[in-house]
Amino acid sequence: QVHLVESGGGLVQPGGSLGLSCAASGSEFRLYAMNWYRQAPGKQREFVAGITAGGTTNYADSVKGRFTISRDNAKNTVALQINSLKPEDTAVYYCNAAVGIYMYWGQGTQVTVSS
Repeated sequence: QVHLVESGGGLVQPGGSLGLSCAASGSEFRLYAMNWYRQAPGKQREFVAGITAGGTTNYADSVKGRFTISRDNAKNTVALQINSLKPEDTAVYYCNAAVGIYMYWGQGTQVTVSS
């Protein structure tokens, strides 16, 4: 069982920046593939960014160049830096851990982009 807790969401103006963080339980965090997903009102949850155990990153086309995912294995955390925010980035952002065949989710953190 892996417990994930997100933090860092909030209200930000268009063009602004925000940093999200996810703290994970477990002694083998370094082996987990970690991802961020988001779900906007009335829409399906979608992949945003991911980082493998080896540090390889990948991003949804809609966020490339604006979002940066990183991990700190010493602190069992994964971060998502979000720049140049747009109103369409408004969503609940979820941290996800892929551990073998299992997927774990955090409770989500709200990001609202509005002037």
